[in-house]
Amino acid sequence: MHAIIDFATATDLPEMIDLMRELFTLESDFQPEHDKQLQGLKLILDNPALGQLFVLRVEGKVAGMANALITVSTAQGTRVLLLEDVIVSAKYRGAGLGRALVEQVLAWATAQGMTRVTLLADRDNTAALAFYDRLGFENSAMVVRRKPL
Repeated sequence: MHAIIDFATATDLPEMIDLMRELFTLESDFQPEHDKQLQGLKLILDNPALGQLFVLRVEGKVAGMANALITVSTAQGTRVLLLEDVIVSAKYRGAGLGRALVEQVLAWATAQGMTRVTLLADRDNTAALAFYDRLGFENSAMVVRRKPL
């Protein structure tokens, strides 16, 4: 199996939206909404200062993705990363591709001078939580709160 990890392009957007539909069926907080996901992905793609979209290609087809958003930590005084939308299509899970994808994003963030990565995972998604544990992510004492605007 030939796999590569690269930055996403506009031609990847339809396959990325399919992956997000798969992801949002695993998460209780979100629902797949094609137009909103397309709008969000385009916003990131068109504004690299906001972040980067990574894709995992297997035999040339998009099989996974990760959304690396850039923010600033006043606690650390540096740019930091918010990692979102990490998904490998069910067909390709269990082969180490998710690990390779996240490690590529982390290497990119380190090269960009970022000093921390934060991510959110659905508390009921035990497979994802175990995956992030294996990658060295730790629980935080912080609690996520949100308010729609």
